[in-house]
Amino acid sequence: MRAELPHEEAAPGEGGAGPALLVIGDVVTDVVARHTAALSHGTDTTATIRILPGGAGANVACWAARGGHVDVRLLGRVGRAEAGWHEEQLRSAGVRPLLVPDDDAPTATVIALVDASAERTFLTDSGAVLRISPADWSPSLLDGITHLHLSGYLLFAEASRALARLAMASARARSVTVSLDPASAGFIRSAGAPEVLAELDDVDVLVPNADEACLLTGLTDPADAAARLSRRVPLTVVTLGADGALVAESGAVTARVLPPRSQAVDSTGAGDAFTGAFLASRLTGADPASAAAEGCRAGAEAVTLIGGRPAQVVPPQAG
Repeated sequence: MRAELPHEEAAPGEGGAGPALLVIGDVVTDVVARHTAALSHGTDTTATIRILPGGAGANVACWAARGGHVDVRLLGRVGRAEAGWHEEQLRSAGVRPLLVPDDDAPTATVIALVDASAERTFLTDSGAVLRISPADWSPSLLDGITHLHLSGYLLFAEASRALARLAMASARARSVTVSLDPASAGFIRSAGAPEVLAELDDVDVLVPNADEACLLTGLTDPADAAARLSRRVPLTVVTLGADGALVAESGAVTARVLPPRSQAVDSTGAGDAFTGAFLASRLTGADPASAAAEGCRAGAEAVTLIGGRPAQVVPPQAG
């Protein structure tokens, strides 16, 4: 039976004549636990814990929508019970939610353990995320779209990978440019770099972090990895965390951008903030280096916030 197709709902400030971005990716319920002491195995460790909306794809969409200059839409799959809350949070961030409710799987959940250095470790239950499939796709989702962005998490399950391929082929047929964030060094190790690289033929912009870029190329220097990847994907931007970002075009590093200083409390979503701000800046006319600078500013802001989104949200109601 065909999956229930997503329905469109208006978001604040959307629907104008400017550029439009479709993001396909994960929508997640984040449980963020910040602890200053080392974890105590087998007993309690004091932490500050919050329940927040997250997911790399959804976070990218929210950061891209900030400022209201780009019409941003998000296609994702969530558990039916949580669909309303996630739609509300996306709309409040200026994103048009195109969420497919799943009756058989809950919304993905991630437990983010954030230590005193603001570094985070994830425990991931993919839930409905990787159940998104070609049945959830319609070429009409690209109507009016300027650019398509895919979360790399889609590549690591058969059904979601098939959707990613279909969406990229549809975008190519309409001359819609495509970007991809490889998403996870851990998943790249599991799947294998050659398998991930094989999915990049229709990608125009690649936004890996340094670990992902090095894994995909087998090189140890992120600059060398960026240059090599840009021979395959014309514009490759490698994020370096607190060290900024590298821009590589057609086989050469063309810019290195440094971020502003900030006091980090939680690094969750910093890369998503970079990607969202970078894409919005590019879609509104910035050159790659200037767009990377916007991305660095967003990433520096993101690490000062709890969770991966630019806006404060209201936790879900129990019961």
